[in-house]
Amino acid sequence: MSFYEQRILPYITDVALSRKEFVPLRRRVAAELSGEVLEIGFGSGRNVPHYPPAVARVRAVDPAIVGRKLAAKRVEASSIPVEYIGLDGQQLPLDDNCIDHVLTTWTMCTIPDVGRALTEIRRVLRQGGALHFLEHGRSPDPRVASWQDRLTPLQRRIGGGCHLNRPIDQLLRDAAFPPSRLENYYLRGPKSLGYMYEGTATKRGA
Repeated sequence: MSFYEQRILPYITDVALSRKEFVPLRRRVAAELSGEVLEIGFGSGRNVPHYPPAVARVRAVDPAIVGRKLAAKRVEASSIPVEYIGLDGQQLPLDDNCIDHVLTTWTMCTIPDVGRALTEIRRVLRQGGALHFLEHGRSPDPRVASWQDRLTPLQRRIGGGCHLNRPIDQLLRDAAFPPSRLENYYLRGPKSLGYMYEGTATKRGA
């Protein structure tokens, strides 16, 4: 990672994701978490206050070490222990079938090989466990999607690899991990930046 991505971008991201309208979304996507939880893209710990009491422990993955400093107060204020286990969601240092739930928020846009990361998530989840996701991605509106395609090269440079145009639902299906619940909506602001995918994907079968 570059100096900008490691040392500066985490501060920018923390501010960008601090909007009040995100609070109920974070609370909603975390509401059904329980047991052993893996959060990929832990960042500055914005989801920590929304972990329900049923969560026993959180394993945290994030590539930016600075994020841990930004998250420290939120982690210390929580009764739920957080253990940092790695930097890369594409290769998780966990055994098969050891995690009850996985949480990602505004994360799939930046993972270089998101398909590989989804395969890893599915591997570590127990049968019946679920990925809970809150992600921005490709709009079904061709006009909006066209702007997303135009803006993504610039967004990748300034946003640490962030893609505006990833079809999250299709990526899940391609990873044999189809959503069991999915809601789509636009956030307030430019539509090219705020088409959301919110839902769960439950592990079924082998």
